[in-house]
Amino acid sequence: MQPPTSANGASRRASRGDLHCQEHKQPGARPVLDLVAALSTIATDSTLTLWPSCSRTNSPLKSAEKPKANPKQGSPKEEVQYPTKAEQRRNDWIIVKQLFADVWPKDDWRTRGTVLLGFVLLISAKLLNVQVPALYKSVIDSLNVDLASPPTARIIAGSMILRYGFACVGTALSDELLNAVFANVGQRAIRKVARETFERLNLDLKFHLTHQKGGLTRAIDRGTKEIAFLMQAISFRIAPTVLEISLVCGILAYKFGWDFAAITTIALAAFTWFTVRTTSWRTRFRREANQADNKAATVAVDSLINFEAAKIFNNEKYEVAQYDTHLHNYEKPSTKITTSLTFPNSGQNVIFTSALTGAMFLAAQGVVQGTMTIGDLVMVNQLIFQLSLPLNFLGTIHRELWQNLLDTETLGTLVNTNTLTADPPGPNAKPLALAKGGSIKFENESPDRLIFRGLNFEIPAGKRVATVGPSGCGKSTVFRLLFRFYHPSSGIITIKGQDISAIMLQSLRKSIGIVPQDTPLFHSTVLHSIRHGRLTTTDEEVMEVVKKANCYDTKVRERRLMISAGEKQPLVVARVLLKDPEILFFNEATSTLDAHTESEFLKSIHSPLLSPSHGKPRISIFIAHRLRTVVESDLIIVFKDGHVVEQGTHEELLVLDGLYRSMRVQQSSYGGEEAVVSETASEDGVPEEKKVKELEVVEEQMKA
Repeated sequence: MQPPTSANGASRRASRGDLHCQEHKQPGARPVLDLVAALSTIATDSTLTLWPSCSRTNSPLKSAEKPKANPKQGSPKEEVQYPTKAEQRRNDWIIVKQLFADVWPKDDWRTRGTVLLGFVLLISAKLLNVQVPALYKSVIDSLNVDLASPPTARIIAGSMILRYGFACVGTALSDELLNAVFANVGQRAIRKVARETFERLNLDLKFHLTHQKGGLTRAIDRGTKEIAFLMQAISFRIAPTVLEISLVCGILAYKFGWDFAAITTIALAAFTWFTVRTTSWRTRFRREANQADNKAATVAVDSLINFEAAKIFNNEKYEVAQYDTHLHNYEKPSTKITTSLTFPNSGQNVIFTSALTGAMFLAAQGVVQGTMTIGDLVMVNQLIFQLSLPLNFLGTIHRELWQNLLDTETLGTLVNTNTLTADPPGPNAKPLALAKGGSIKFENESPDRLIFRGLNFEIPAGKRVATVGPSGCGKSTVFRLLFRFYHPSSGIITIKGQDISAIMLQSLRKSIGIVPQDTPLFHSTVLHSIRHGRLTTTDEEVMEVVKKANCYDTKVRERRLMISAGEKQPLVVARVLLKDPEILFFNEATSTLDAHTESEFLKSIHSPLLSPSHGKPRISIFIAHRLRTVVESDLIIVFKDGHVVEQGTHEELLVLDGLYRSMRVQQSSYGGEEAVVSETASEDGVPEEKKVKELEVVEEQMKA
């Protein structure tokens, strides 16, 4: 047993420095997502406000005045830094390159074979398509004969019409087969990105504390839906369109001369330049719409989660007005996206119509001069009209490509976030070895954000240790440091002499169980929620640990609203029993329970949870505000202002003139501690004489 220590001089440990706790600092991520990195990494963008704050509690409100929301008055605009054109272009090309990794995946010959089949169908469709105008010309020229001509001419005309029909059918059939073939590739890519993005959501605690779930889920949903279009556009639309345009220009130049090719080339250049410029101009509208959409989703989810507060304070209409305000903010840029499309569409039509008119004028001159036939004129018309589809599609592809890249921007930031809770690189990561148990030791650490100062203490193996102190002194941060939710920049935390920063994360967390203050349960049966303690367990093993819960078929609904606090705690005990960890944390586990339920809960954990695990002594750590729950601890560590001020047993700390005794006296005077202890004296296993002695000490202190 360690000797009791106090701030007043009783054998106090010497501080060897300061310990601070640092929340993870994420490196700035690229503003546009690297989609392949989407399959492996995640970070926070320092330049884009991707999840801007939608908090409604920070703005000052006049006393006794109900907040009013004016849907027409949008929320104040936030300063948002957008990437430069060069940065945007560079990052977009990164996306394009990485998309090919999904189109042509390594060691996936099934997908590669599907893509090759798609390219065969694609080339077939384009070759057949450019044959259609030539066959149409032949049909017209073959019909330009005297009605009294021999039947052979009619036979030739009929065969040309059949060939024309076969070419049209072949083109359409190849296009439809291409869409069917590519559906497998696109859906497989969506599934891959969505699955691995969801997997990467297992991030640092800071990420989940600083990102609002509504906007996050909306951004992920929007980004994953656009992936298939991006892949199809890049693989089977852009390159084929360029091929078709090249074939048409080549045919015009070869059969009708350079002047037709010049008109077509100039029109293509003007069309492309105009499309790129107008698309870049419309980009900011899409960004504004995406941000407003994320905000609206965040407000909606936040209001649904906190529906009780809205009803308690009769603020349902206010919540609706807040949501409508953000919908109004989304409506404005969304309308601009649609209305601004009028200008590029009109300009593209003017450019194309001018080129068609010029080419038809030259062809008509050729017919008059006798250098061209009526069929040639029709062929020129058909070839240029045939260009209208790929040209319009090219404009649409460029516009949609930019829009989809912007839609996947937030997803890119998410999937590029680097988590600091990953395993150490290389072969250095090792599993946690607890063959014979081991103590936990915190040694002088100094992260950037000051939480602890001179934190040096040891949690002995096989002991029940409690950490107490005023709110905000760092009790819960001890757990988060040990669980590697936070990473200190200096100092070490060891378990049986093993630095936890060099331990495999899964192995470390497998050895730690927690009974939290707010019990997290899933929207399913209790059986499903408890099985998360050990997914490989059988139903019989689960039933063995939930006998006391008596509700394993109860529906837990979203946010556990159908189960009371007293019913939830036994479920968490059952879950931890299944996990069977060597280290146990009780984080304010009884703070929401009444005295009777608390007593029953403490009895339920004494025997099953605190007994040795596989013959190894457990380490149990209690984080508590109610000091009556820690009286049986082997060691009580008292925190204040980020450092340890007292250590010892309950009796040892009571005789000291320190913080623990002061807190004990305050709780006794405010809450009737004596009555509670007396009522549960015969039930919680604490010897009666010890409680009498304790009460006598407390009474003397209160009189003094």
